[in-house]
Amino acid sequence: MTESASPYISQPRIMVLGVQPGTPPFRIVEIDGEVVGEARTVTDVLQAAAAFGIRVHDLDDPDVVRWVGGDKFTWSRH
Repeated sequence: MTESASPYISQPRIMVLGVQPGTPPFRIVEIDGEVVGEARTVTDVLQAAAAFGIRVHDLDDPDVVRWVGGDKFTWSRH
């Protein structure tokens, strides 16, 4: 397969990793490939982004945020 025939895979600046055990559970947030903190809510993700000068207009845009192990509504382990 040539590079031009391969599907486009975005590399978003923000990555929210899967839910970690804790009281309460949390998700690790990476920005530009570096761990910047923990998030317990979507608001925490938005605050981390703002601290790095990133404006998030659509949390469902995979070019902006990649949600690993769930989506923006996943904040507890099943």
